[in-house]
This record gives sequence, structure tokens and C-alpha cells, in this order.
Amino acid sequence: MDKNQYQLLKKYADLLLRWDKVIIVVILISISCGFVVYLKTPKVYQSSSLIMYEQQQIKPSTLTPDVNKKIEVMVNTVSQHVTSRGSLESIVKAFDLYKDALKKLPMEDVIVIMRDQYIDIVTDKKSGDVFQVSFENEDPRKAMLVTNALASKFIEENLRFREERASETTDYVQYELKIAKETIDKKEALMRDYKLKYYNEMPDQRVGNMNRLNALQEQYQVVQSNIQNLEQTRLLVQQQNDLQIKNLSRTSGEAESNSDLYDLETARQAMKNLLAKYTPEHPSVKQLAKQIRQLEEAQGQSQSSSQGDGENKGSDDSLMSGKLSGQLKEIELNLKSLRSHGDKIQEQVRKYQQWVDNTPVREAEWAAITRDYYELKKHYENLVSQSLAAESAETLERRQKGSQFRIVDSAYLPVKPLKPDFFKIMLSSLAIGLGGGVALILFFDFLDTSFKDANEVEQFLKLPVLCSVPLVVTHKEKKRSQVISLLSYFFCLLFFVGLVSVMVFFWQKGVVVI
Repeated sequence: MDKNQYQLLKKYADLLLRWDKVIIVVILISISCGFVVYLKTPKVYQSSSLIMYEQQQIKPSTLTPDVNKKIEVMVNTVSQHVTSRGSLESIVKAFDLYKDALKKLPMEDVIVIMRDQYIDIVTDKKSGDVFQVSFENEDPRKAMLVTNALASKFIEENLRFREERASETTDYVQYELKIAKETIDKKEALMRDYKLKYYNEMPDQRVGNMNRLNALQEQYQVVQSNIQNLEQTRLLVQQQNDLQIKNLSRTSGEAESNSDLYDLETARQAMKNLLAKYTPEHPSVKQLAKQIRQLEEAQGQSQSSSQGDGENKGSDDSLMSGKLSGQLKEIELNLKSLRSHGDKIQEQVRKYQQWVDNTPVREAEWAAITRDYYELKKHYENLVSQSLAAESAETLERRQKGSQFRIVDSAYLPVKPLKPDFFKIMLSSLAIGLGGGVALILFFDFLDTSFKDANEVEQFLKLPVLCSVPLVVTHKEKKRSQVISLLSYFFCLLFFVGLVSVMVFFWQKGVVVI
């Protein structure tokens, strides 16, 4: 430290020692003013209540109101209902709060002030699922009662909120389920009508239609083959009948026998042709076999009676001609029946062919109709599941088995006011007094332009000081100065003692709360 710094420090130290009584007086005055401010400031008491958020153990579905929600979210949600205008207005009226403020301000403004300045809801991650609700008021009893009322509101509003949410969810899901059911019923009715109308042309009937069509075509081929065989048989019978008619006019039995033999050989050749195609059980084969037996019988009779008279021979030929005519009629009836049956088969073939041809068209139309059906069905089934889950959640909430707020620590009657704080005000007053006293001394020193030592003279005149004469104080002046100093200290001590006594008195009366 150089000489100038040392002299400067010594100067201010001497200044403080010389004006110490001023600093003490300023401090005492500041403390007195602070005490007065403490007495004049209305005391505000704060009461707090601890509330725990208990998560429900049973969670039937994701439709539970608080599923996957943190405590901060739930507390903020319920806080909006607790601190709403209607809720706080009922509390203000129930506990007769802010009577003076209501004379000057409307209820809306008072509630805003109450919500912003006097209600405090604090959630702390370190405390887990516990949060704190606090309320400030000049009356400690009202502070306690209102805090308990706010805590109870949390429980009531949470139950009401959860029940409303569960009920709204159920109503919404039921409404969506009703709309989905109406939509899917209309779609199913359209699909049913379409399927009934075009059942045989549907894609799933295509294989059956094709098999039936192939069977009908094969059956038609068989009918056509039968018709051809019957026509061949009719031709043979017709030829035989014509020969019999010719034989009636002939008198030579030998010529007749040779003709019969010729016709019999023709019939046998036709039989070989038929057996090459069909089995012996085939109707055409059986018909031709019967005809061959008749020809053989006719030939045998012709040979045995070749020497008979002409009258008997003519009678037999006439009988054979009648049988052949009957066979021709029977063949004609069979041909007519087969042709009719063939026409019916053809009609069925055309019908099945049309069904097969229309299948691609119906397949495209059916795809367009059922394009969104399965999505609608899936959506409907999902809504049914959600409806059941919503009803379970609503039942759970009505039985109060959901997540709840539970009061862990009820609000207490506060003894020490939150504001004003006696020690803070006193310490602040002491700091203000000390700073004010020092500032006042420095201000007076700034106004004093006299020289205090030789260095100031040298710096001001730029000339060296050869000698300095110290202040000579007489014994009487010195004694007088000591008496004044003692009186000043005594006055400050008396003032301090009086101030402390007043503080103790108000403390005993309960006005000062430490």
C-alpha cells in the first residue's frame, strides 16, 4: 500500500470515527421506521395441505381417463376446475372473503387476484405423487379453512371430472357404434339382395356351374348319339317293313327266304357297329337285338313252312308287317322324347353358359360392393370392444375405484405470518440505516471544503508546507467535548433501550411474531 492510499484510508477511518454518533442515530431511526412499517403492514398467514395422487390399480382399457398421464398433467387439469370462477366464487361467498375489495372491484377481478396472488399449487418431482396446496389470508383461521376447502375441491372435482370423462367417452363410443351398425347393416342388406338376385352368377358358383355345364354337354352328346342310333334302327325297321310288304305280293317262298336272310344279315352287321361303340345294356343295342331275334324267328318259320300252303304264308307275312309297323311307331315316340329332352338340355346349357359368361361381370360388381365392407366390419368390431371397455371404465369410476386425490396432511392453523417477516425487516432497516449514515457523512464531507491536513494544502497550492501548527484544545474545551460525547452516547443507548422495550412489549402482546 503506497502513502497516498494509506492517507486516504486513514482519512475515511478518521471521518467515520468522528461522525460515529451520526451513523448510530441514522441506524436507530431506520430501525424505528422499519418497526413502524412492520406494525403497519397487514400480517398475511399461509396454510398448506399435502395431497397425494393415487393411481388406480385396475385399468380395464386405454379409455381410462388418466391412463399414461403424469401427476403434473392431472394436477394441472383438475386445478383448472378447482380455480375456476364458479368454484372460487362459492369459496369467497362461503367464507366471506375480501369484503373491502368487493366494495371497490367486481367479483371477476377479485377472483383473478385471489387465483394469482393468494393460491399456490406446487408439484415437485422429488416428492413423487404428492403436491401442496396453499392459501394466504390475513385471518389465520380463514387461511386454514379455505386451504382445506381447496383440498376437498381437488377430490370432488377429480371424481366429477373423471366420471364426466368416462360418461362422455361411453356416449361418444355408443354414438359411433350406432352409426357404424347402421352403415354395416345397409351394406349387408345390399350385399344380401345382390347375392340373392345373382346367386347363380357369383364367383363362388363358377366351378359348380362349369361342372354342371360339362355334365349337360356330355348328356346332350349321349342324347344325340341315342337319336342317331334310333334313326338307324328306324331305317332298318323301315326297310324290313318295306320288304315284308313286298313279300306279301310274292308267291315264291324261296325268294322270300332269301330276302329275309339278306335283311337279317344287314341287321347283324348294324349290331356289330353298335357294339363297337356301346355296351350290350345300351337301349339302342337292346332294341336292335330284339329286332334280330324277330328276324331270326321269322326266318325259321319261313324255312319250316316253306312247303306249306300260300295262304298260311301270307298270314305270317301280314303279322310280321304289323309288328314292324308297331316298332316304327315306338321308335318315333322315342325319337320325339329324346329330341324334347335334348332341347331341354340345350336350354339348360345356354342358361349355365350365360351364368358362366356373366361371372366376371358379377365378380367385378361384387368387388365394388364389398370393397369397404371388411374395413367397416373391422371398425365395427373395434367399436364394440371399445364400447365394452368404456362401460367398464364408467362403472369403475362410478364405484370410485379410479385414480383419486387423497389428503395426506390437512391444513393447520398458522401461527407465524408469512408476511411481514420481522427479522427480514429489521435486518433490512439496519442495512439501510448503516448505508444511509455512511452516505450522509460522505455527503457532508463533500460539502466541507476546509483542509484537513498538510497534504491537502500542498496538493491544492502546489507548494511545500514548511510547518504545521496542531490544534490546541484547552482543558475546559476538552471536558466539554467529552460531556457532549457521553450525552450523545447515552441518548443513543436510551433510544435503543426504549426501542427494544417497545418491541418486547408488542411481542408479548402478540403483535410482533418472531
